[in-house]
Amino acid sequence: MKTFRSKIDWWLILLIVGIFSYPIVEGIQTHQYALSITMISILIVMFWMFSKIKYVIDGTILKVWWIKIDVHSIKRIYKTNNPLSSPALSLDRIAIVYNTYVEVLISPKLKKEFVEELLKINPSINVEI
Repeated sequence: MKTFRSKIDWWLILLIVGIFSYPIVEGIQTHQYALSITMISILIVMFWMFSKIKYVIDGTILKVWWIKIDVHSIKRIYKTNNPLSSPALSLDRIAIVYNTYVEVLISPKLKKEFVEELLKINPSINVEI
């Protein structure tokens, strides 16, 4: 079993913290501490979720959160900067196409090693990175 962490764009973290900073400061200044505590709690949960994003290759199965993909069903892997919502914390992403037209976007920190591991299991994957 091999585990690969998601790459994190630091500008994304700064953007999220920046967005949440205003209500936190506003809550403190206006003595609405419940607002500040709520915003801080949401930030903590978000960053906890971010730390849990990983991609696991277990035998011939690729696990991306709750999605399980048979590596033998992967047809194509290509580079993308698509900003659509996905289990990826960076815009430096790869798309994995499996079961003909199903696609998942991910951003492994060690992209080359990740793809090499998949190719060891299924050498017929069309890779365009």
